[in-house]
Amino acid sequence: MRPLAIRTLFSLMALGGVLTSVQAAPPPAPAPLEVRIGYLGYRPDPGPLLSNVIPEPADAGLRGAELAITDSNTTGRFLKHSYSLEAVNAEDPQALLAGARRLYEAGLRLMVVNAPAQELRQLAEAFPDALLMNAGSADDALRQACLPNVLHTLPSRNMLADALGQFLAARRWNRWLLIVGSTPEDQAYAAALKRAAKRFGHRIVAEKPWTFDNDQRRTAQAEMPLFTQTAEYDVVLVADERGDFGEYVPYQTWYPRPVAGTQGLTPTGWHKTVETYGAAQLQNRFEAHAGRWMNDRDFAAWIAVRSLAAAVTRLRTTDVTELRALSLTDQLPLDGFKGRKLSFRPWDGQLRQPIPLVHPRALVSTSPQEGFLHPTSELDTLGLDAPESRCRLSEVGL
Repeated sequence: MRPLAIRTLFSLMALGGVLTSVQAAPPPAPAPLEVRIGYLGYRPDPGPLLSNVIPEPADAGLRGAELAITDSNTTGRFLKHSYSLEAVNAEDPQALLAGARRLYEAGLRLMVVNAPAQELRQLAEAFPDALLMNAGSADDALRQACLPNVLHTLPSRNMLADALGQFLAARRWNRWLLIVGSTPEDQAYAAALKRAAKRFGHRIVAEKPWTFDNDQRRTAQAEMPLFTQTAEYDVVLVADERGDFGEYVPYQTWYPRPVAGTQGLTPTGWHKTVETYGAAQLQNRFEAHAGRWMNDRDFAAWIAVRSLAAAVTRLRTTDVTELRALSLTDQLPLDGFKGRKLSFRPWDGQLRQPIPLVHPRALVSTSPQEGFLHPTSELDTLGLDAPESRCRLSEVGL
């Protein structure tokens, strides 16, 4: 072999070795990332109740967030992402704001909030460059307030009422007797039911305010039939979020009719009886962690943390602006064990999700109901659709 050919051969062999070594080089290890999430909890004292309704657990919401941190660390360790939760449970709005400020000054910009609408608004105004996940208020005005730094994982009252309205339309239970409690929350729930009635072709044959201040445990059988005597109806709709009287309406009505709303057949974000699409595994993990059933606020806090973790995993950053921008697109589908991929609406930041319809021991149905169609997503038949909303959060930055 000629000397030139030999030199060329050795050169090619050397180049091949270099290319082989380059191709065989392992990819760079992901940089460690610490993700700190705050939890802000405040539930006002409901005051004296007129029934022996079972109260909501004092740790509702918090336990869901804790489980989500555990779940996020299980998947995050492969990327060297470490998640931690710092919780503030306050007894009054001032303590809530002070606790939030401590977290903010410590560098936290991602917060799950389980608090009423007024307190959430205060937090959004106080910390405009933080991302707040609303896991505690169903207030529809919040969704219309267009708060740029707030996303909502708890279903709104409009979503709950629409879910119920669709089911009753499917059953052709179109004539409603509406009974409304005296609190502002009851009035808001009733407004959502009236909107759903108009939207899905129902007729409210009578609306009766509940003005009694007596304990129905001893007098329901005598008083409730007379109170519900009116033009014939197919179903009784109850707006009683505190539980002052609604528990004593079923089986006591003038006509033998089903009861729905805040009592009876109830639309909710989550319930023990939801078991399909892997939900039973989530239920079991939660019960092992909390020692009780998972409720709607637990699920809202859980999916809030998991949505943040999904965005962090995709972007590999904790930058609030980038996480929010991704969340308001269709590029962040979330698994919420509800049979469909969940996502945030780009106009008002509300999490799209199916709504279970339950009674205390069974799942009756899930909305959206079959036949209620939409140009883009049947989930947008629940709650305020884009043409009905004045918000366009995806077009507004922080």
